[in-house]
Amino acid sequence: MRSEHKKKKKKRKTFKIIGFTLLILFIGAGAYAASVYQSLAGAIQTMQGTEHKTDKRVDDIKFKSKDPFSILILGVDERKNDKGRSDTMIVMTVNPKKESIELLSLPRDTRTEIIGKGTNDKMNHAYAFGGVSMSINTVEAYLDVPIDYYVKMNMEGFQDIVNAVGGVTVDNDMDLAYKGFTFNKGTIDLNGKEALIYSRIRKEDPRGDYGRQMRQRQVIQAVMKKGSSLSTLTNYDDIFKALGKNVETNLTFNEMLSIQNNYKSSLKNIEQYTLQGDNQRVDGVFYNIVPEEKKLEAQNRMKTHLGI
Repeated sequence: MRSEHKKKKKKRKTFKIIGFTLLILFIGAGAYAASVYQSLAGAIQTMQGTEHKTDKRVDDIKFKSKDPFSILILGVDERKNDKGRSDTMIVMTVNPKKESIELLSLPRDTRTEIIGKGTNDKMNHAYAFGGVSMSINTVEAYLDVPIDYYVKMNMEGFQDIVNAVGGVTVDNDMDLAYKGFTFNKGTIDLNGKEALIYSRIRKEDPRGDYGRQMRQRQVIQAVMKKGSSLSTLTNYDDIFKALGKNVETNLTFNEMLSIQNNYKSSLKNIEQYTLQGDNQRVDGVFYNIVPEEKKLEAQNRMKTHLGI
């Protein structure tokens, strides 16, 4: 749904921004001058969350030098009187020199050490135990790569973001039905509610959590693509409001602008993959157990893409 805002006739200058999210207008789009700048700055101010500085880097990232970097995307189902769990965990690595972005999905049930807790548990429980910081530390230790930034999104609010960009289009690879919604095989258009339901389907897909992860990445990529369209920015006020209400990050406004100025070429190639394992019962609990060779393969792939 596009906003009916008319273009102001006053003099403008073109201003490149990150409209953001998992993300969303992540490496961004064109925009309108001062009014858009102020709206985005205000939205980002409300998004500021937990500070994080990885100890896995010797030198700070230099955006002007186009240093590769990583972002941990956490999709969290917030619950009343409960922190919830990060049922979506995706590590995004961005390398402008290779002109590519890679998205690694981490199955929520992956068994690993929860850093700061001192126990082995499902990876997504790290958020319930210690919030964003424990999630970042756990993922960093598991993958042995720096997590430079994070984006936490309220999954219930994700539908607001999809609606704000006017819905998304995805290629569905099988007929699916869930909670009264039917998703036919082929190219389908989704509004916010449909996109949320589509990205949550798990048991109805024979691939289980891997199928769900694929759909989550599809929707995220579709929002990024839609958000990077100049025409979508006629809706910028709705988009920024949706982001401000539902997204938290440690990326600052200036860092986002620097990324936009130096990293847009990364959008040319977006690759998605999953860290696959086997479902096994340990002490009566089902976990995703990833073989060491597959884990090492994923670690090496990420290190190569990050140039470390």
